Amino acid sequence: MRRIASALLALGLAGCAREPEAKLELALNWKPEPEFGGIFEAERTSAFAARGLAVERTGGPGAPVVQMVTAKQVSFGIASADEVVLARDRGSDIVAIFATYQTSPQGLMTHAARGLASLEALFAAGGTLAVEPGLPYVKFLERRYGFGALVVVPYSYSIGPFLSDPLLTQQVFVTAEPIAARRAAADPQVFLVADSGYNPYTAVVITHGETLRTDAARAARFVAALRVGWQSYLADPGPANTLMAPLNPEMDAEAFRLAAEAQQPLIEVPGGAVGSMRAERWAELAGQLKELGLVKEALPADAYFANLPGG
Repeated sequence: MRRIASALLALGLAGCAREPEAKLELALNWKPEPEFGGIFEAERTSAFAARGLAVERTGGPGAPVVQMVTAKQVSFGIASADEVVLARDRGSDIVAIFATYQTSPQGLMTHAARGLASLEALFAAGGTLAVEPGLPYVKFLERRYGFGALVVVPYSYSIGPFLSDPLLTQQVFVTAEPIAARRAAADPQVFLVADSGYNPYTAVVITHGETLRTDAARAARFVAALRVGWQSYLADPGPANTLMAPLNPEMDAEAFRLAAEAQQPLIEVPGGAVGSMRAERWAELAGQLKELGLVKEALPADAYFANLPGG
């Protein structure tokens, strides 16, 4: 993958306007909201079109994005880094080419009134933990901290139980449930799962390996447009939020604003480029998933990702 990226550096992929090519489909894995802000901003500012790309969005909640990319039903999709490692272990030829969240937004939300200072204290304190069983980060937390003091229940996809139970802790994205809880006059305290040592890149753009072998230049233009879109969105999320709002009426303008504000420090790369990835992060993740028994083998890091020019 690195050899492909190095070769492309010579192509000079500056954003010169081109005639639109055949449509590229990008499968989202959730509703339009700030975690996709850079995508909508790239559309709004014609960053895709300026690079000869006509991008059509598809997917949404519950979409089998990894399977869609694996089957070449779509050119690109949104997944998480651990999904990439798991899929590669099962024989899927998918590759990550852009990582939106450098720090995973996955967290555990409990009540500030409990006075807990760390994840370790949370797991020792007991109470109820609402999570999706079987997820890699849940297995990692159980292995590291143990669930002995907790009653573990399935996550209900609602903050209702949290609002009514002062001893309940639940899984969250920091851009969603904690904001809703504060607006409901609750006292959420959020611990990032990343603080436990499990920190996969999240909202990762994936493509099929064959795309990088046969049409890497177009993939690089796609990443370059994403980079421009995210830089613009981070500078001013308002216009793209306005574009997304009618597509997600469950979020009002204030929720969009607060989510964009909450995610910004998780996306920015100090001293680096938005969306870029590091080999040591992928190697660590693959090793963690192997230790958990979720993959048979940890592949070399560059089997999972490629930093393309502009990305």
